Amino acid sequence: MRAALPERIESAAFHRRRPDAAVAQFGGETMGTSWSARIVDAPAGIAPVIEAALASVIAAMSQWEPESALSRFNRAPAGAWQVLPAPLLSVLDAALALWRRSGGAFDPAAGVAADLWGFGAAGRVSTPPADAAIAAALARSGAGAIERDGDSARRTADVALDLSGIAKGYAVDLLADAIAAAGARDFLVEIGGEYVGRGIKPDGQPWWVALETPPGLVLEPLMVALHGQALATSGDYRRFVSGTDGRRLGHTLDPRTARPIENGVVSTSVLADTCMAADGWATTLGVLGPVRGIALADSERLAARIVTADGAEYLSQRMAALIDG
Repeated sequence: MRAALPERIESAAFHRRRPDAAVAQFGGETMGTSWSARIVDAPAGIAPVIEAALASVIAAMSQWEPESALSRFNRAPAGAWQVLPAPLLSVLDAALALWRRSGGAFDPAAGVAADLWGFGAAGRVSTPPADAAIAAALARSGAGAIERDGDSARRTADVALDLSGIAKGYAVDLLADAIAAAGARDFLVEIGGEYVGRGIKPDGQPWWVALETPPGLVLEPLMVALHGQALATSGDYRRFVSGTDGRRLGHTLDPRTARPIENGVVSTSVLADTCMAADGWATTLGVLGPVRGIALADSERLAARIVTADGAEYLSQRMAALIDG
C-alpha cells in the first residue's frame, strides 16, 4: 500500500482529535452521476445548501438541460454576443486557458463531436460514425471560435460548447465552498468519483481516498490524503462504444481528431488545489498519452498518475515525490 501526503500539512490539525464528533453522510444523484458528502458536525439546514449549489451548476452549464445558460449559448446565432452567468464564465475561462496550455488536447468547443459519438446530450449511438461525419464534426469544432469580452461570450462559427471535461470538477469545488460557508470545517465531498477534502476526520486523520484501479488490472493500491486538496480521475472504462471491428472505444475524445483516443490510456488521476483544475488536467493528460501526458504534467508541476491497458503505471515527478515523502 502506497500513500501520497500533501506537501504542506498543518501538523497541529492532526492532533485536533474529536472522537465524539458526529460525521453526517449525505448523497444523491446529480449531473448524470452520484454525489456524496461526509461532514463532521454538519451545520443545521445543510441539505438545502447542498441542493442549491448543485442546482446552480446544472442551470448554468448542463448540456442535458435545454434551458441552461450553456444550452442557450449553443442555440444562439453565431456571432451574437451573450451575457453569461458568472459560474459559466469561470469554467469557460479555465477551459480556454487549458486549451491554450495543452496545444488543443483539451477543447471546450468539441460538443458536435461528442454528440456524434454518443457521449453528449444527443444520446447514445448504436454504431460508430462514418469518416465523412467525423470530418464534418471536426470542421465544426475548435475553441478558436469562442470569443470573450467582459461578462459576455460569443461563437464566431457553428461550434458547440461541451464542458463535461471540467464542469464536474467545478461543481465539487462549489459544493465544498458552499458547505464551508455554512460553517463546516471538516468534510469530504465527491461527485462521480471526483473529490475535495478539507480539514480532518474526528480521529485526527486526513481524508484518505484510494485511486481507482481500472477493471481487469492489478495495481499496488495508492491512497491519497485530501487535506485541502482535490482529486479527479478520468477513466475510459466507464463509458464507451464498440468500433466496427469490435474494439472498445472509450468516451474520451481527442478534440484534434474528433475520434476516441487510442493511445492505451485507461485511467488518469490528478491531484490539485481545486477539483476544476484536477478534472480538466486529468482529461487532457489522458488525451496526450502516457509519455507526452507525463511530460506536460512535469512541466506544469502536476501530481498525476496515468494507467495504460497493459497495466503499466506512469507517475509524474510530483506524484512520485508525494509517495516517497
